[in-house]
Amino acid sequence: MRLDKFICDCTGLTRSQAGKVIRQKLVTLNGELVKQAALQVKDSDVVCLDGEQLQLIGLRYFMLHKPDGYICSTEDPDHPTVFTLMDEPLIERLHTVGRLDLDTTGLVLITDDGQWSHRISSPKHHVAKTYRVWTADPIPQSAIAQFAEGVMLRNEKNATLPAELEIISDNEALLTIHEGRYHQVKRMFAAIGNKVERLHREKIGGLQLPDDLAEGEYRELSAEQLLLLKG
Repeated sequence: MRLDKFICDCTGLTRSQAGKVIRQKLVTLNGELVKQAALQVKDSDVVCLDGEQLQLIGLRYFMLHKPDGYICSTEDPDHPTVFTLMDEPLIERLHTVGRLDLDTTGLVLITDDGQWSHRISSPKHHVAKTYRVWTADPIPQSAIAQFAEGVMLRNEKNATLPAELEIISDNEALLTIHEGRYHQVKRMFAAIGNKVERLHREKIGGLQLPDDLAEGEYRELSAEQLLLLKG
C-alpha cells in the first residue's frame, strides 16, 4: 500500500493532506524521515505521524440500542443522530445498516463494511426483522392470517411478503417481516385499519437485542453474533 493511502486509512486525512504532512517532514517510516508519498508500506513497517505510531483500523461491526428521538443518519439540523452516542475513531466512515424512524427504538447495526451492510439490508436476502408493536386499537386475530398472506400497502403495486404476527395482548404484538419497505410496519397496521403508537425493534436475523444493553448504549459485535447475522 502507498504511504499516503496508508496515512489516509489510519487518520481520515485526504490524499492531498497526507502528502502535505509527508512534505512537512512529519512522517517517519521505521524511524527514518520520508519524503515520498508513493513509498510502499508493508505489514511489518512502523509508520509514525508527528511521533505517534499509526495503526490501520479494520472493518468494524456494532450494535446500538437506539432511543426515541434519534435519527439513523450522519447529520441532521433538527435532531441528534445515533452517531452522537458513539465514541469511535474515524466515526465518519460508519453507517447504519438500514434505518429506524425517529420515534422507533431498538436494535440498530452500524458498520463500515458496505458489502456486509448490503447483504443484511438488501430485500433480495430477506433477512428477518422482529418488532414489538403497540397499537391504538385492539389487534384482531384475523390480522395473523392477513399478514401471513401479505397485505397491500397504499401506493404500492405488490403485496408485502408473508409476515409472522404473534399477538401478545389486545394492543401489543410481535411482528417479523422479511423486507424493509418505507415505514413498513406502520403501513401494514394502517392497511388493516389500526395505528402503531409505539415501535421497538428486538431482533435482526438471529441476533436479539441484549437485555443488558441499555438505551443509548452500543457495543462491538462478537464473532458469534456476526454468525447469527450471516445470510
